Amino acid sequence: MGSVSREILHDVPPYIRVYKDGTIDRLVGTELIPPTTDPKTGVTSKDIIISPETGISARMFRPPLTTTTTQKLPLIIYFHGGAFVIASPAEPKYHTSVAKLVSESRAIAVSVDYRLAPEHPLPTAFDDSYDALKWVSSHAPGGSRPGSESGSGLEEWIKNHVDFDRIFLAGDSAGATIAHHLAIRVGLKPDPDVMFKIQGMILINPYFWGKDPIGSEKTDPVRKTMVDKWWEFVCPSDSDHGLDDPLINPFVNGAPDLAGLGCGRVIVTVSEKDILRDRGWAYYEALEKSKWNGNVEMFEVEGEDHVFHIFDPNGDKAVNMIKKLASFVSQE
Repeated sequence: MGSVSREILHDVPPYIRVYKDGTIDRLVGTELIPPTTDPKTGVTSKDIIISPETGISARMFRPPLTTTTTQKLPLIIYFHGGAFVIASPAEPKYHTSVAKLVSESRAIAVSVDYRLAPEHPLPTAFDDSYDALKWVSSHAPGGSRPGSESGSGLEEWIKNHVDFDRIFLAGDSAGATIAHHLAIRVGLKPDPDVMFKIQGMILINPYFWGKDPIGSEKTDPVRKTMVDKWWEFVCPSDSDHGLDDPLINPFVNGAPDLAGLGCGRVIVTVSEKDILRDRGWAYYEALEKSKWNGNVEMFEVEGEDHVFHIFDPNGDKAVNMIKKLASFVSQE
């Protein structure tokens, strides 16, 4: 009976394995570290609850401040990657990556711990992340109480130190996909619970996909099949779109018009050896050709693969990329 109960139902390498008895083994991305203060950069982090009802939380990061600091700082709302099934803001590699971006850009960050599939099927991750936007907005002038001088949010790092004219959405891989959809949602459906404009969006190696192969996908069937399997695992059970679901394919019929993107600036990064590279370029080109009235730029890293900066944060190419993203945040 023991061998039957541990029979594998879904094996989705290198991330997760689901057994017929309902148990789940996450194979990577499960390590956790506590919030701390980095002695080298002075970046301080802490964990906060966004929604007691759902358990959504976030790890916040703040650069060093003095008692005389009065200048308001940009805010980066960050969504981690992991194919919607692994990782968290407390995973050591993600903690380090976001802290480095905060240090370099001198911004505050809210790194969202959205709920993961398969326990929480999509679009839960998107909805949790949108709830994080609403939570941030509750701290804005007028947030949660139209006409009031200040919002009802109580987080002091946000209330006292954030410039609500400089809000950025950012994410890598699946997190970049989330950032895109939130910017579209904010742009197409104005919401009184989101009382700020998004100045810019950072998409790092975005996880866009589709049924019909493009670019290097045509010559790399092994990795094409692997990425197909990732999406087929997390794809909503009631969807008849499969690999062309608008959640993962922003170019398919039925996907929201890119002209509705609710921010003024976008930077897309891709890595030369990444199977997702050509989808990132396609997004950049489609945005350039759309009726969106913003500015988009592309940054390609030669000789590297998917989210290389997460695995080698101190390498020269990772350091240079973070500097580029920090410069994007710092632009007026």
